[in-house]
Amino acid sequence: MGEPSERIAAYMVEALAARLSISGKGLYKALKCKEQPSSFKDENRVHIVDFDINQGSQYYTLLQTLAKSPFGKSAHLKLTGVDDPESVQRPVGGLRVIGQRLEQLAEDLNLSFEFRAVASETALVSPSMLDRQPGEALIVNFAFQLHHMPDESVSTVNLRDQLLRMVKSLGPKLVTVVEQDVNTNTAPFLTRFSEAYSYYSAVFESLEATLKRDSQDRMNVEKQCLARDIINVVACEGEERIERYEVAGKWRARMSMAGFSACPISRDVKDEIKGLIKMYSERFRVKEETGGLHFGWEDKILIVSSAWR
Repeated sequence: MGEPSERIAAYMVEALAARLSISGKGLYKALKCKEQPSSFKDENRVHIVDFDINQGSQYYTLLQTLAKSPFGKSAHLKLTGVDDPESVQRPVGGLRVIGQRLEQLAEDLNLSFEFRAVASETALVSPSMLDRQPGEALIVNFAFQLHHMPDESVSTVNLRDQLLRMVKSLGPKLVTVVEQDVNTNTAPFLTRFSEAYSYYSAVFESLEATLKRDSQDRMNVEKQCLARDIINVVACEGEERIERYEVAGKWRARMSMAGFSACPISRDVKDEIKGLIKMYSERFRVKEETGGLHFGWEDKILIVSSAWR
């Protein structure tokens, strides 16, 4: 397996080779990436729209949490997952199986639950597809999804900001955004390459410290997910480059321009997250800055999570 620096270097060299041979697009597509309860209080009907539900594991936890809370038992929860065929995180077999499992769990827990799958590219999702009903408290989740949307540097249409404005028009009670904190969007190639190397080096080091080298989960993440992202960042250009991360300040500007205001994150949530992170390694860092939670490995910020309304 080699040291983290050796593994990240190998993937970067592979990506450079793909770039030079103009094979980045084919290699990128061949690598498939396989593998909010406080907001519900005082709400009788809650509708969550998730634009990248992945395997849905977070909602198993959510349902179990709701089953233990007084407001969870009395509320009706509707979950809408967007099944984007172009998503790099698209669950194997689509959302149908995930929905069936969640519905069965909700029935076992005696919860009022409804699951909907919207089969559409993210850019083509319209308000009518989401079936927002009167009286529903709407929560929208963007986890590692917005950076896949082309912005003004790719097209004059600017689908990234267009999607945010569409969501704002629905009057959501809460919108959560989780994104990588690095610029692979507008930075020139040499800067992008350097920043990507620094960023992914920290990611690989964190995996080295928290998962054994022979861990199948770790190998899947590195070879299928991270390698795929690296190849796209380094080897692809124009519309073919979809891993277009932006720094936290740029996301704040986009959210503000779309009409959103930042929501403070409660102390209970912050303390719980810090406790969970420390369980994995003392070298993980969590700090609150400009309304968002910044997650890092030692001194390198990797991910920023924020809430908006």
